[in-house]
Amino acid sequence: MKEQTIIPDGLYYTKEHEWAKLAGGIAVIGITDYAAKTLNDIVYLSLPELGKELKQLTTFGTVESTKAVSELYAPVSGKVTKVNTELVNHPELVNQFPYEKGWIIEITISDLDSEKAKLLDSKQYAEFLAALEP
Repeated sequence: MKEQTIIPDGLYYTKEHEWAKLAGGIAVIGITDYAAKTLNDIVYLSLPELGKELKQLTTFGTVESTKAVSELYAPVSGKVTKVNTELVNHPELVNQFPYEKGWIIEITISDLDSEKAKLLDSKQYAEFLAALEP
């Protein structure tokens, strides 16, 4: 039986399987439970430098697993203000806690109003995942 995918309400999602928690002009960003399970055992993350400017839906790093290397995409544009350096020594946190300890970066959002429409809410993301199933 297939394991249930966790999709918390109140977050925004991309079709590339990143999530963003948006609050007060700040976005905390990570990969979804679906992505973590699909990648399997994550062994390394390439993370951006502090201060790096990101554009919505462009790459900001990579995640390597025992199965593949995948690019990370920014759900929104902005400047990197925090990087989860704990992931350098403990990349498995992304698999174990994708929405808590496994967050990847935090950015100050530069243009949320125009970009929010390109993101999915939890219901839309669940429907998107259901459409991927054979």
